[in-house]
Amino acid sequence: MVLLAAATIACGRGDKAPNASVDSLTSAASVPACPGDNGGLTLPPGFCATIFADSLGHARHVAVSSSGDVYVNTWSGRYYPKAPPPAGGFLVALRDTNSDGRADRVERFGDTPATKGTGGTGIVVHNGMLFAEAGDKIVRYALDANALASTASPVTVVGGLPLDGDHPMHPFTIDSSGALFVNSGSESNSCQIKERTSESKGKTPCAELATRAGIWRYDANKTDQRFTSAERFATGIRNAVGLTIGPDGALYTTQHGRDQLAENWPKLYTPEQGQELPSEQVMRVQQGDDYGWPMCYHDGTQQKLVLAPEYGGDGGKAVGDCAARKSPVATFPAHWAPNDMLFYSKTNFPARYRGGVFVAFHGSWNRTPAPQGGYQVVFLPFADGKPLGAHETFATGFAGAVVQPDRADHRPSGVAVGADGALYVSDDVKGRVWRITYGGAIGK
Repeated sequence: MVLLAAATIACGRGDKAPNASVDSLTSAASVPACPGDNGGLTLPPGFCATIFADSLGHARHVAVSSSGDVYVNTWSGRYYPKAPPPAGGFLVALRDTNSDGRADRVERFGDTPATKGTGGTGIVVHNGMLFAEAGDKIVRYALDANALASTASPVTVVGGLPLDGDHPMHPFTIDSSGALFVNSGSESNSCQIKERTSESKGKTPCAELATRAGIWRYDANKTDQRFTSAERFATGIRNAVGLTIGPDGALYTTQHGRDQLAENWPKLYTPEQGQELPSEQVMRVQQGDDYGWPMCYHDGTQQKLVLAPEYGGDGGKAVGDCAARKSPVATFPAHWAPNDMLFYSKTNFPARYRGGVFVAFHGSWNRTPAPQGGYQVVFLPFADGKPLGAHETFATGFAGAVVQPDRADHRPSGVAVGADGALYVSDDVKGRVWRITYGGAIGK
């Protein structure tokens, strides 16, 4: 018991992960103490973190090559007009040459046009090439085994991606066959006739569904493809920010739920209901799926899709055509903003984590009158396409003393895993990347 307490304080800063299994706690008792303070994070017993890199700019998603090099997409779009992209390019390449858990080589590359919307969110390493979102397109760069940053010119894979409205980012993933799945987030909150206006009805039909609020499929092996409505893979997904391929080969994504149920429909929802509705979601997505946005939202209390007030909903009782829409495989509290997810496929973490899901929550701005929520990385036990239990806190401490979007020290945005099993988490406030390992091992 003495050894376990010491390991808990040194590596986990005093917090146990909820529902932590006996095997993970037992093994944690014999691991060395973590050096430093885990970069300000609170982790489960046995886990340690280093600040792998810092001050990178507006760091969104992150990817790791088979050699262990880390790549970050930084974005200085319209939401961050006071944070212009650092000189040298919107892509950042990071390498730890002395195995101390910190990048000592930092190189930038990629075009940096003088317009808002430089860079993006999505980034993937696939078949020896780096794919990255760059404004209204997805480009790829050849990677050289003898270099860190790519010196090749970018090649456009898909162009013409929509940039207007609420959700101009285009995160994406690529499966083993080369199918590239890309998000086109909704242009609006709930497709109202008067956007974000009290008691304004929804548009019928919602014309933006032709090119927004869904996932599109392209071929990562082809170039100069153009975005059109014809390549739509699934629809009714307001903003699919965290796309990944599961161990079953299927496409999974997180969804950011809608806003302003109570604010725009005060006769139907109390402020307390507004802070708890709708659920954030994890979806298993197949061709032709319709998840119901904007007509439907997911009620976490009832655990079902219900009719949105813009389309005749009555505050959560009426279901209507939502009964025919596809439900999520897992849900989380409202407004936490799940920005990325991955399935942990390595063997370096304890057995209970293998095959499970890590989700990075960017954090809420609209849970008033309750405190804001999210601002953490959670773990969800998962197997055979469904959760095995409730989600649990994995990493906290990102926001610091004030958990508010405009005052948080850091906000988790991306997650990635290296070939060595380390988990990387990016932050888009100050451009920090953490490297999380198990068993006191900091370096490679």
